[in-house]
Amino acid sequence: MKHININYFKDKLSNGLEYILYQNNSLPIVSVNIWYRVGSGYEKKGKTGLAHLFEHMMFQGSENVPKEMHFKFIQEAGGTLNGSTTRDRTNYFEKLPSNNLELALWLESDRMGYFLPSLTQEKLNNQKDVVKNERLENYDNQPYGLAWEILNKNVYPQDHPYNWITIGHLKDIESYTLEDVEGFFKKYYSPDNACIVVAGDIRQAETIDLIEKYFSEIQSFNIAEKPQKKFVKLNQNIYIEHEDNVQLERIYLSWPSEFIFEKHDAALEVFADILSGTKNSRLHKKLVIEMQAAIDVTSFQYSGRFGGQFVIICTIKPEQDAEKIKQIILDEINNFLTDDVSEKELAKSKNGIKSQFVYSMQNLDNAADHLNYYNYFLGEPNSFEFDLNRYNSVTNETIKEAVRSYLLDPYVELRIIPKRSQ
Repeated sequence: MKHININYFKDKLSNGLEYILYQNNSLPIVSVNIWYRVGSGYEKKGKTGLAHLFEHMMFQGSENVPKEMHFKFIQEAGGTLNGSTTRDRTNYFEKLPSNNLELALWLESDRMGYFLPSLTQEKLNNQKDVVKNERLENYDNQPYGLAWEILNKNVYPQDHPYNWITIGHLKDIESYTLEDVEGFFKKYYSPDNACIVVAGDIRQAETIDLIEKYFSEIQSFNIAEKPQKKFVKLNQNIYIEHEDNVQLERIYLSWPSEFIFEKHDAALEVFADILSGTKNSRLHKKLVIEMQAAIDVTSFQYSGRFGGQFVIICTIKPEQDAEKIKQIILDEINNFLTDDVSEKELAKSKNGIKSQFVYSMQNLDNAADHLNYYNYFLGEPNSFEFDLNRYNSVTNETIKEAVRSYLLDPYVELRIIPKRSQ
């Protein structure tokens, strides 16, 4: 396979802000990607969803950038922008013509260093309403929309950072005050809790000068205590039945599993792909094609810094026996312990995962985000080949070891069923 190492330059300002530069002058565009090391896993009970709220609040203006103008400035320069929040981090990014790099750096620095002076109750109320509507539309009023919230609070104990979903609980969203927002910013939005990647059509010395110009005077402050890794093991199977406004029953099975980039993480990903990744995968072929008992089936390893879970989801056709389908799924997992995966099946799965990865790296935004991703989780931005080699090293034995380590243990079973007639 062609090497995909990326030549980069990494350094740190005196205030602790990390920056990573990746020069690629093939197109006259530049991607600016900043990660703050805070996600929903850093929140406290009673104030869930603050990390996600900040993703919204940071587009509401700062001391020198009026409300909504961050979008306007970038879009008028021919660029695109957005943000995202996960359990582990918050990310903001812009892509625009490279002659406008200074604009993107100025905008990011202004909201990093001068967000609080522009914070008002009106802005907070407005974004609380936006997030509440997002919560209602995408979770509470969405078919199967509460599945992840139900799963997480049963897979993870109450004091675990992943016990709640990223958007937070509705009652918590309604309770946010200006003091909550200001306190959260002062806990986590410090230069020494962030890393900025600038990738694309740049010149290294000039870009370093611009980063120094716009970020070096921003003061760092003491970062709040960070969550700790907490290994989770259930004592017994947990069964939950949830009535919802749906037409078809759906089964969710979830096991606490491996942390991101740890020993069994890649083997569980390959195993999930073998189970349901293609039309010829084990569970899809059996449940959807041969038995015609299910509409769909999917499985995946969802890992993070503070925990992980292996999930299988199956939407069942009418008048099918959910208990029988669950047993088929469990039997298929157990079959891996006695029957080896063929070399062809294993190679196909590994090659599919690797080809998707390599293809995604052709996008400058993805390359920039992966530099931040690897830097955050591994401390080494250029971990592309290390990541791919994790999949190359997966064998029948490592899959079996992963299955024995996690998928023979107790699990959470959630069944979302159509509402019963009153």
